Amino acid sequence: MSFSETAVIRSRRVVLPDGERPADVLIRDGRIERIAEHGSLPTGDRPDGAVALTDLGDTALLPGLVDTHVHVNEPGRTEWEGFATATRAAAAGGVTTIIDMPLNSIPPTTTVDGLDAKRKTAEGQAWVDLGFWGGAVPGNVPDLEPLHRAGVFGFKSFLAPSGVDEFPHVEQADLEAALTEQARIGALAIIHAEDPAVLAAAPQQPGVHYRDFLASRPADAETAAVARLLDTARRTGARVHILHVSSAAVLPLLRQAREDGVRVTAETCPHYLTLAAEEVPDGDTAFKCCPPIRDESNRDALWAALANGEFVAIVSDHSPSTPDLKLLPEYGGSGDFAQAWGGIASLQLGLPAVWTEARRRGHSLGDVVRWMAAGPASLVGLTGTKGAIAVGHDADLVAFDPDGAFAVQAARLHHRNPVTPYAGRTLTGAVRTTWLRGRPVDTAAAPFGRQLTHTP
Repeated sequence: MSFSETAVIRSRRVVLPDGERPADVLIRDGRIERIAEHGSLPTGDRPDGAVALTDLGDTALLPGLVDTHVHVNEPGRTEWEGFATATRAAAAGGVTTIIDMPLNSIPPTTTVDGLDAKRKTAEGQAWVDLGFWGGAVPGNVPDLEPLHRAGVFGFKSFLAPSGVDEFPHVEQADLEAALTEQARIGALAIIHAEDPAVLAAAPQQPGVHYRDFLASRPADAETAAVARLLDTARRTGARVHILHVSSAAVLPLLRQAREDGVRVTAETCPHYLTLAAEEVPDGDTAFKCCPPIRDESNRDALWAALANGEFVAIVSDHSPSTPDLKLLPEYGGSGDFAQAWGGIASLQLGLPAVWTEARRRGHSLGDVVRWMAAGPASLVGLTGTKGAIAVGHDADLVAFDPDGAFAVQAARLHHRNPVTPYAGRTLTGAVRTTWLRGRPVDTAAAPFGRQLTHTP
């Protein structure tokens, strides 16, 4: 179907903002024109104006997911991941919009020139729609307003070392300056919140045992950093968002801050909701990320908070690298958690991973859509076009079989490198087709994703 054509997608399980029901979805020129009763729209390509029909039967129809936390790494570290591979993986996983993080690429997105380099590199490579975060690092406060006007969706900062030299973390004075400027220009601050002093005081025991790595990134590092960030946000009036919350211990701080009027939101990730420290094998550094995957009781607490509406989004924090940097034993590495690159590759698997655990805990597809589509779209100001099956929205849609089970084979994923902690696991929920603005995302055709900008 081209952008000028019209079609109907029909399902007995269309997940709409007000609930799940049978419906026909009429698409015209890449947007949703009408949502009608199941079976009510004429079809068949007849001269009377009827249109082509895709009948999904009992396969669910979801809005395309929005993933606001993806490390594409291109240009500069394309061997880790790139726009072509990351966005193909996204499409295969039902993700139709990604927002790219400003680091791990060279140059980082801390200047307009860096943003321009990203945009130029991404041209013609994206299978889905994409936008870009900017970075707030020491010394670049004068760059924030130009980047904001150029269309970045907000600014990321690290409160502890990022792992790459070209994107240094902010000290308290830098944080104060950055948040003051972001409050002035109305930009969103997104923060990796771990406290470097707490990390420095934690035991550092190298080796293959995950428990030693976990001890080196204690929950206290998150709570100390979040407390300091919230205090700074109170003083500056900035709107802040806590990235990849792994520790449920920060939740009382967030509740109190919201009661106090601080503009703060938070996200968590599939790996914190579906994996647990107790099950990480020795030397399997595919599980390493920062902050780390914590224990089962912490996972249960994150799910409870999710059910209570305390997280605005579940996003991937897709942060892959080459197998040699992960030090995986099967690639000849040492399996040393202390030395391995920290990052989880899961962009293609987030939806089935979350659905597998959500269904087990009694949640609905509507819940998953709220967490993985509507919530992230709201975070970055895309609620008018993305994140819901609604009239006027882009026809970004996913045919999802909620009962389809499959065993994860890393080599068959579209990520550039076949490394994921989900390898060998059986997940429930299979993406059958993904549509971007009304067109099936066909990996045998040319990419046609577009670049999005935030309007200040």
